[in-house]
Amino acid sequence: MSINVKKNVPSGTIILSRPEKRNALKRQMIRDLSQAFTDLHGEKQVRAVILIGSGSVFCAGMDLGEMQQTAAEPDAQQQWYEDSELYRELIEQMLRFPKPIIAAVNGPAFAGGAGLLLASDIVLATREAKFALPEPKRGIVAGMVSPLLAFRAGGGAATHLLLRAQTITAAEAHRLGIYHEIVAEDLIWAHAHEIAKEIAESAPEAIQLTKRMLYENIGEQVFTHLAAGAAVSATARTTEAATEGLAAFFEKRPPKWK
Repeated sequence: MSINVKKNVPSGTIILSRPEKRNALKRQMIRDLSQAFTDLHGEKQVRAVILIGSGSVFCAGMDLGEMQQTAAEPDAQQQWYEDSELYRELIEQMLRFPKPIIAAVNGPAFAGGAGLLLASDIVLATREAKFALPEPKRGIVAGMVSPLLAFRAGGGAATHLLLRAQTITAAEAHRLGIYHEIVAEDLIWAHAHEIAKEIAESAPEAIQLTKRMLYENIGEQVFTHLAAGAAVSATARTTEAATEGLAAFFEKRPPKWK
């Protein structure tokens, strides 16, 4: 299984369990992740959900091997659209999830993996938890991560990170407000669980209404921007730049842009 779920009341933990591939997200893994959130939604005793990666990486983003394989299929364009919608639906599910989601970022978080933590409510990270949106270097676009980053860190920081496609340290991500706390690696899950206990001291209805206020009122445009971003992301994958970017990545060479 690429997703494992554990329950330690008052928290439930979803573990990205594909360490041999740096927890890269295949489309089935996204479906399984969505189902895990649905299952924990129904667990009344679970008051907060912890999202963590197995091994030394939180999530390296989308599975580029699956992406390259899709490019060779006759219905690739339709599949790009479906893949973008699948990821958008997961991000929206997380934002609308009635219980707080605590991302325990135990290692690097890149691209679509960065989107998972940006869709979470509280973000803890280890000192090794680098943050990056390298999509332009692959000829693709961070269509759905971009509005989340702008919502969390502001337009200026988002522009700087997205256009330079930089990898930044956990300390810099903390300074920008992307990571809320830096925690020792061996304590990150325990600290997330303690936060879940704090959350459990509040009324479930009050927490749910607070999340709804944050995302459906204050951040109401995020959902519109996610839909637009999904379209941009799907379109970018059909370009020659994406073909070249992915080929260069797997051939371990600099891309040759036209």
